[in-house]
Amino acid sequence: MLEINHYTKRYGDKKAVDDLTLHIAPGEIYGFIGHNGAGKTTTLKACAGILRFDEGEIKIGGINIKDDPLACKKITAYIPDNPDLYDFMSGIKYLNFIADIFEVGEKERGERIKKYADMFEITPDLSQPIASYSHGMKQKLALISAWIHEPKLIIMDEPFVGLDPKASHLLKGMMRSVCDNGGAIFFSTHVLEVAQKLCDKVAIIKGGKLIRSGTMDEVRGDDSLEDVFLELEDDADA
Repeated sequence: MLEINHYTKRYGDKKAVDDLTLHIAPGEIYGFIGHNGAGKTTTLKACAGILRFDEGEIKIGGINIKDDPLACKKITAYIPDNPDLYDFMSGIKYLNFIADIFEVGEKERGERIKKYADMFEITPDLSQPIASYSHGMKQKLALISAWIHEPKLIIMDEPFVGLDPKASHLLKGMMRSVCDNGGAIFFSTHVLEVAQKLCDKVAIIKGGKLIRSGTMDEVRGDDSLEDVFLELEDDADA
């Protein structure tokens, strides 16, 4: 579903991401782990088609993102770590705006908006301007907008930040449902417990370089993921 081959991104002389290769298959929830500045957000933005890169290639569903970015974006959803929504719109106008962009039919959008807004318990708030929403409500609205066109690949940057425990539980179920239906999830997190319980595979990045990747068992072995992560961080600093 997502192929990252020898991806490199430079800012001047500095390599923000250095020769990264990751392949994410349909049905996989793939966690991307690393400290701030490790290169997670830079990579996710490149996969979402909103950040140019210097070397390598990225393919979504077999389509090269440089050759046909529009086709890639049609089957992808991206949620940044701090969603910037249109505060002057009401929640329902924003969701309809996103549905229009992705050419979602009236019947389908209505059903999906009702399903997810009821699930997140924000249906009564959809008529209110987004400017009045709390951070958590904005995050929920962003999640609904990402799911509204039923993308095959969902890319999320720290999606659990700002969500209450119930919403986090719902999101985990939504993520698994996408993968059960042949889609894939690629998300960054610094909450190792979430990655350990939720992910099929993980990749650990440090200073723009991939340190380790694979299934939880391959990365973790007999230790907890946190122990492995801290060990790898120590090794990289040595």
